[in-house]
Amino acid sequence: MNERPLLRVEDVHKWYGNVQILRGVSLDVTLGEVLCIIGPSGSGKSTLLRCINHLETLDAGRIYLEDELIGYRDERGKVVERAAKDLARQRASMGMVFQQFNLFLHKTVIENLIEAPMLVLKESRASATQRAHELLGQVGLAEKGHQYPRQLSGGQQQRVAIARALAMRPKLMLFDEPTSALDPEIVGDVLTVMRDLAKAGMTMIVVTHEMEFAREVADRLIFMDEGAIVEQGDPAGILSQPTEARTRQFLARL
Repeated sequence: MNERPLLRVEDVHKWYGNVQILRGVSLDVTLGEVLCIIGPSGSGKSTLLRCINHLETLDAGRIYLEDELIGYRDERGKVVERAAKDLARQRASMGMVFQQFNLFLHKTVIENLIEAPMLVLKESRASATQRAHELLGQVGLAEKGHQYPRQLSGGQQQRVAIARALAMRPKLMLFDEPTSALDPEIVGDVLTVMRDLAKAGMTMIVVTHEMEFAREVADRLIFMDEGAIVEQGDPAGILSQPTEARTRQFLARL
């Protein structure tokens, strides 16, 4: 694995009103690394992902992708928010897959996949369509390109959502509990696609409650609670013998 940090999160704080959601979170993610984040509901995991791709603004701290400040520009020591067009360029480097699929219901699967590459990356329709078909094959949905999302199962829709994120050729993939809204019997298909991405060297941050997936696929595991990183390290070690009492308490409840 390349040890150069692709992503740097430095002392990030986030409040919603008077409630502090993130309390000085710092972490690095190296190129090709798979980082899984676990923790109880409300611990700040999803908010952290949304801060990374600037769906949420920061109250303090900085986030860098390949040494470029995300969401903001540094002007003589003063931080100013980036223009929408510049932010769209940055977000194109980070694919995000949510709990809900967020597909365009009035567009076919292929149309869902080609819209952003054509609009943001300025790819031709022919090029974007060819890439879309390749990605659908990659996620096991080669025959579904002309169907609409409502004609697909939840697991198939989530695999389309992954393909749509990959269509932007991201440097980093963010997964926010991508299997939590799925029936248990179809979770495996989505996790298989994610395993294949990890094997192919995609840099990934995965917020998950799938502990076996984290044990098998993650290079590093982070346990968060109350907006802070409580423990991090080797997934098997943390899941089998956590050193922090709060981690032990959380895992004992599962």
